Amino acid sequence: MRSLQRALLAATLFLLSVAAIPTASAANSVTNEFISNLNEQLLYLAVPIAVLVEGILIYTVWRFRANGDDDGTEPEPTRENRQLEITWTVATALVLLFVGTASFTTLAQPSVSSIIDDPQSDDGPPDAPADAVDVDIVAEQWEFTFEYPDENVTTSDALVLPENQSVYMYVTSTDVIHSVHVPALGLKQDAIPGETHLLRTTATEQGEYRLYCAELCGQGHPEMLSTVRVVDEDEYESWLEEQRSESSDDGN
Repeated sequence: MRSLQRALLAATLFLLSVAAIPTASAANSVTNEFISNLNEQLLYLAVPIAVLVEGILIYTVWRFRANGDDDGTEPEPTRENRQLEITWTVATALVLLFVGTASFTTLAQPSVSSIIDDPQSDDGPPDAPADAVDVDIVAEQWEFTFEYPDENVTTSDALVLPENQSVYMYVTSTDVIHSVHVPALGLKQDAIPGETHLLRTTATEQGEYRLYCAELCGQGHPEMLSTVRVVDEDEYESWLEEQRSESSDDGN
């Protein structure tokens, strides 16, 4: 029995050490990278535990299949083993401690968590890089509007972001609760009327990604779709110039 206790505790410590090893996963943004790494670590921990538990269950069913005769005699009761109970309680506590620590460490990352922006402050977040791109994402029934206040650009066509550059997105709504969701970039934030929530990320892979509303917001909800385009810096600057030129022509 002591050997079983030691094996159980050793297996738990081994699984925790394997799951704690950082994993390299392909991601299209720093946000998605943090989330993917956490998911992989928890998967590396969960699968062996599931196999171990199922193995013990199958062994127990087979080992004690004859506990009680067909003639109606009562099965023998399980004997109490406090040392074994303490061992699996400690092992469970270690697993939960690892899961909680890994999860809260990921959630504490600025590029994963969102904060409520103070509309009275004009300084912006204290950790914002000088070259960060600011975008106001305004949701309404049933479309998204993207405003670049530093560039004097407003568009509803697509959210265009430069590659490998910090992006600060200020999300709000003008009517009902919507949700900004870009699965490929690991971004999701409810757009709430009267509140502005800040999302921070850095897109690391060029391409087009689906953006849609993930909160049921009325009859036109299924059509509330848009696109995120991640481009290099030169193309981003050209796009801004094109948008300003079009806006100027419309004004004339």
